[in-house]
Amino acid sequence: MRLVLIGQGAFCARVLEALVERGEVVVGAYTVPDPGRGGPVVEAAKKAGIPVFQPSSMRAPEVYEQFCSLKPDLGVMAFVTDIVPRNILECPRLGTIQYHPSLLPRHRGASAINWAIIQGEKRTGLTIFWLDRGIDTGPILLQKEVEIGPDDTVGSLYFNQLFPLGVEAILEAVSLVKEGKAPRIPQDERLATYEPPCEEKHALIDWRQPLERVYDLIRGTNPQPGATTALRGKKLKLYDSEKLPGVQGGPGGVVEVGEKGFTVACPGGAILVKRVQPEGVGKQPAADFARQVALTPGERLGS
Repeated sequence: MRLVLIGQGAFCARVLEALVERGEVVVGAYTVPDPGRGGPVVEAAKKAGIPVFQPSSMRAPEVYEQFCSLKPDLGVMAFVTDIVPRNILECPRLGTIQYHPSLLPRHRGASAINWAIIQGEKRTGLTIFWLDRGIDTGPILLQKEVEIGPDDTVGSLYFNQLFPLGVEAILEAVSLVKEGKAPRIPQDERLATYEPPCEEKHALIDWRQPLERVYDLIRGTNPQPGATTALRGKKLKLYDSEKLPGVQGGPGGVVEVGEKGFTVACPGGAILVKRVQPEGVGKQPAADFARQVALTPGERLGS
């Protein structure tokens, strides 16, 4: 079975390596342009002797002609941010499958991991599904469920669980397709949710919210886009943090500054902030930032 891979980043590169290691026939890989550096997918493809393409847009007519010339049996999409036109998705003889980091139909959209954590969910997972004309709406091929730990961030949940399990799931899905055993289970639209890409406007901290809500927002936007608040009229993004139930103080008030960072109160407790990004500056330990700006208990965060 002839496979063509579409994707980017470390995840797509690892999928490519895993398919090759297992002896699958990968006849081409498409990834995003990365002038001067190539990128992980390019490196993995070249190492395996697989043709790799980096079009500026998958919508260009010549891309479709080139794609079809590879005579693919199955398209595999692994971490795709570009819009792939319908004619390319339908070109492979058996269609195209895609990895999505949620239990579809829950959390359709580009920021599925963020929203699952922000909304305080305890479990999530991944789906391999068949592409159709909607956004993450196609029939389900297989799913894997994982637990969201109480202190998981987007980064830890993805890299520790959804990344390695996703690679295994794609391998399993390809095997099922090759064996003619791959199901096409319709998604239950009654259970469907869709959220927009998680951006800074969705990550604004309201220190009047309960401790759990504030903590879920911070970890659900770590490492991107970062939970946003303000100090002395300037934007401040919060990343690594710890939940401290029972600590008392006015919402947004700094109650302690120490070697681990600084502690900010909200209803039900406080957040120990361990890593921040001040406006116009890179990420840094919160304790260093607190010393630099002479942060003192009694100051207040928020607009």
